[in-house]
Amino acid sequence: MRTVGDTRYVALLLPWTSDFKIDEPALRKFVRHFADDPRFTKLGGLCINPEAGEIFYMTREEKRRVLEIAMEEAHGKLPIIAGTWALTTDEMVETAKDCKALGVDGIFVTPPGGAQDVTSCWDADEYPEIWGDTIKAQDRAVDLPIITHPVSGSDFPFFPGLPVKATVNLCREIPNIVGWKMTYMYDGYKIIAKALRKLDRHVSVMGALASRFHEYRANDLFDGTLSGFWNYAKDPMLDHLDAWDRGDFPAAKTVWQSGLVELHEYVADMGRLHIRYKTAAWLAGLIPSPFMRAPMPRPRQQEIETLYRLLQGAGIPVIERDALKIAA
Repeated sequence: MRTVGDTRYVALLLPWTSDFKIDEPALRKFVRHFADDPRFTKLGGLCINPEAGEIFYMTREEKRRVLEIAMEEAHGKLPIIAGTWALTTDEMVETAKDCKALGVDGIFVTPPGGAQDVTSCWDADEYPEIWGDTIKAQDRAVDLPIITHPVSGSDFPFFPGLPVKATVNLCREIPNIVGWKMTYMYDGYKIIAKALRKLDRHVSVMGALASRFHEYRANDLFDGTLSGFWNYAKDPMLDHLDAWDRGDFPAAKTVWQSGLVELHEYVADMGRLHIRYKTAAWLAGLIPSPFMRAPMPRPRQQEIETLYRLLQGAGIPVIERDALKIAA
């Protein structure tokens, strides 16, 4: 049975003004880039306030305002889920309540931040309650479908996601989990996806790294997406997945090899991922600047030039070269 998880969500970027306030007109325009596209609305959705939307550097009030704007522009056209991350569990719960009050279709939950005990040194298999307790607290408060953003200090092949034992246990303990964002490299992805397939209920396998979407579709390990790659490459990604959907494998291969995979592979540097999402979306003329709130760094000139060339190679329209000087 199809659930909220079986959707192609874009992890939506957040445009800022020059003084790093929410650029509300730019945000509305960017939301409509997806909400007014009939091809995207067929299977697509919006994830508001994800990691790509800089949730870690936003106040509760800012998260609510961004979600209000997205709901005004797109709800009823697209399913909308929203991130709830905060530094404390109490604030996660209150943020989840804000999301429910605004009418979201589900919440997007991320492991806690802060001390090394719950971040880089966390053993998710041994101590699943580190994240599980925060999810359960939100679940009790709002009783909404839940999609996960699994990140931990796991070893290969599961880095940077959760290992398989912890994944299965959380899905069994929390029935409202309907989608698992696949934050893994290729080997870990296959192991986790196959484990999810063996559960006694459906939990959507949600592709994240679009640089692997071709392989995931070929292996039938793909139910939906929760991916920031949509921010800059909506049209060629739709061309690629639409070809897969209608069984036109030669067409899917042609789109994939006509610059799209090369672009995605460059963006998919885990240490520069979100910087490159935003820079590519700016270069494609979809948001007014590439800058993120500190401590996120500025894009380097080499990244800008490389992304400009790769976007052109994938057939994606770009801004005039003279406009690149704002990032210098």
